[in-house]
Amino acid sequence: MFRMSILKKLFGKKDVVPEVKHRSVLTLEVGDIVTYDLEDYQVVGKLIYHSHGFEWIAYQLQGSNKSIWLSAEMDDELNVAIYEKATLKLTEPIPKELLYEGVKYYLDESGIARVKGEGRGKNVNNLECQYFDFCDDNEEQFLSVEIWGSEIEVSYGYEIEEYEIKIIAGS
Repeated sequence: MFRMSILKKLFGKKDVVPEVKHRSVLTLEVGDIVTYDLEDYQVVGKLIYHSHGFEWIAYQLQGSNKSIWLSAEMDDELNVAIYEKATLKLTEPIPKELLYEGVKYYLDESGIARVKGEGRGKNVNNLECQYFDFCDDNEEQFLSVEIWGSEIEVSYGYEIEEYEIKIIAGS
């Protein structure tokens, strides 16, 4: 009997250690924390776009002073970009070339995407949007145009490397 209690103490149940969840730019969840450019942001919204067999994700990140969007897409390689609201006002039809802050952008692709939304993005869950992606001559700066019903949203973006962000799982 005594021997059994010693063995039980030595080899018995261990304290349960909570599982550490690994996150990447493709698996972020609402509530996670993202550090970019020395600023902490909370993921407050997530939009998953589906169009013709392709999928890309946009995360709304809320910082102490501003809101930005982190875009991630696995194409032939991982593409990660930061987007901010642009002041460019557009009307339909959307032209094939745009001029924004002295830079000329050219239409790269367009289409219609079905969107799944979470967090602050849940109000567009299962809606469709028309999208137009523009890039500059060097393909280093981007304009994203989305039409949601009668509302046209324009965002300015630029590519970053995945290592430029740090992620802390919120749950």
